[in-house]
Amino acid sequence: MPIHQPQQRSATASGEPLAVKQAEAALVEHYPRLVRLAYVVLPPALGRHRRVLAAHAAVQRALPVTRTAPARTAQVPAQSRRSPEAERAEAPANAPYASMRLRVLRTALAYERRPRWWPGRLPAPAALRPTLPVVWGLRLFPRAGGVDELALDRALSAVPGAVRAAFALQLLDGLPESGVRALLAEAGVADPAGAVRGAGRIERPDRAGAQVLLRSGEFDPCTVQTRPSDLLRRRHRTRAVGLAAVLCVVAGTLAVAAEKGVRDEAPGAGVTVPALDPAALLRTAAEQWADTSRIDFTAWPVRGDRQGDDELLGRALRAWAEPPGDVKVSTTPGTADVPPAQPPRLLFAGQVDGAAVVLFHDGGVRVVRYAEPLSGGGAAALDFTRTDDADVTTGAAVVVSRTGEKARFLLAPWIAESTTRDLLAPDTPGRPLGVDPDGITAAVERPAAGGGCDAWPVLQLRSSERIVEKHAFLVTDLGDLTPAHLTYTPKPGGGAPARQPREATSPEALLAWARTACSLRTLSGSGVRAVNNWAFAGQRLPEGGASADWLCTRADTWRGPGRVLVQFLQPAASPTEPATVVADRNDTALCSRFGQHILAGTRWKAASGRWYVLAAGSRAVDRIEATGQVRGTADGPTLAVRAPRDASVELTARLREGGTLAAVR
Repeated sequence: MPIHQPQQRSATASGEPLAVKQAEAALVEHYPRLVRLAYVVLPPALGRHRRVLAAHAAVQRALPVTRTAPARTAQVPAQSRRSPEAERAEAPANAPYASMRLRVLRTALAYERRPRWWPGRLPAPAALRPTLPVVWGLRLFPRAGGVDELALDRALSAVPGAVRAAFALQLLDGLPESGVRALLAEAGVADPAGAVRGAGRIERPDRAGAQVLLRSGEFDPCTVQTRPSDLLRRRHRTRAVGLAAVLCVVAGTLAVAAEKGVRDEAPGAGVTVPALDPAALLRTAAEQWADTSRIDFTAWPVRGDRQGDDELLGRALRAWAEPPGDVKVSTTPGTADVPPAQPPRLLFAGQVDGAAVVLFHDGGVRVVRYAEPLSGGGAAALDFTRTDDADVTTGAAVVVSRTGEKARFLLAPWIAESTTRDLLAPDTPGRPLGVDPDGITAAVERPAAGGGCDAWPVLQLRSSERIVEKHAFLVTDLGDLTPAHLTYTPKPGGGAPARQPREATSPEALLAWARTACSLRTLSGSGVRAVNNWAFAGQRLPEGGASADWLCTRADTWRGPGRVLVQFLQPAASPTEPATVVADRNDTALCSRFGQHILAGTRWKAASGRWYVLAAGSRAVDRIEATGQVRGTADGPTLAVRAPRDASVELTARLREGGTLAAVR
């Protein structure tokens, strides 16, 4: 839905000085460019609908007031007071455009600027100002982009408006850093140099790639999509107006009439909202996955024997928009259960294990499953899970059915081979897993959610050579719609660079997972995307020299935060004897690419009956010190010191490149 842009008036209109006419011409010529700049700078907290309207309002208010007094010629504001740096920053833009850009920047930045006396809970005064354009009854959204656009939008939402402005001025207008600093200073930014530095720290691809992302539909408020506002909230507000009709009968009558019109247009009353129309569902071509660089849920073709059943699809979409009271709704942590803003992508519609199942993919960030029983009158179910930034492995399967202790998966079209194996039987090869023509697997045993841990079934999948990603990988069912990807990082080599996670299919990886698989029970239903076992150190034990390993098991969630379990693998008689958990930390960057240093310790009893404090650090640790009731030091990444069982000990480490590290608990 293209937003209507101002019509250009004749340059010969009487009573308007030339400078104002030039400013109007610049506004009309560069309107989309200015609106895009305003949209990027405005606070994301406004929401996309208000940002769209505020961006257009900021540009439309930028035109200077016409002056008709003959004694002085009107100038574009601030044109005569520009610094030399700002003058140079205008090239190749002309002076009228540069002045309009400055006015737009000032207005957009004002939305985050609060006076000292302004209440902290209220938005900045500019955000409360009534402005045109105004839209009633509709919500406006720029076209949704892909994973890269979403990641850039999130990065921009985490920085101040001045940093967003510096980022946009460099990439949209091509200004050098000196020109950006000068322009931000003129726009009233307190620390222009800091804003430019902050823009340089925003995670992004190369400059050309970032320019493409900023110029995509995700950041274009001139081409938008629409959906209705919250119909239920509109009803409640209209009813409130109806109560006020006691004071104004005529107004009350009009409000009731308007309310009836809203009800007549509600979904299911004869008019269908586009996002809830089965005919508007997005459907990917069957072979697109083999001819695209984006291998995720957007590449899944629609499958299932009821993909043409508009009645089933309509019920699923209506349940999503406004779930009836008897529908069981579940969401993984951090997943929104709001209705779709635009028509979602249909992945599957068919019958599985006595239920009609529909799978949708919504805007790159969610997979939604609707299931209703075919007989028996049971309740329908609606499940939501996040899937942003999915890839070949994390977008490889979705649970379509769980019955008892078994589950069935719908596999991605790029899965060429599927087997199942038990993590607690590392030496037992995988068993072939049947898959029907629609990509649905045979029933697979589910890991035990509680109680004993005698087996841990996983899927071992192999991707197709048609996407040049032919490799095997493991996924496991942790109670969410999408299974978690299991990986392994081997112990550091002498003098070798830091190693990266790899697929957990090697004998070494399977042996490590056999000792730690049962710890996965604590992650059930927490929205886990992937779990990596990092063998960050090996240690020779005192009194005999047997070898032990230290593992950091990191679970990354779809929403970002991770959980870490540090586990100590001492020699054991059985290859499946559970490891000892020595530390448990939530919401941490430890053991990720942003937390590559770790130190952990535990108490250990030798065969002689003597107790020791053991400690180990990652590859950058070159000295460990124990203090407290027991003292000891060791050069290198491991330490072992005699200590009473209950002695109080503090462990610290020195890093090779400088700095210290405390032991994780």
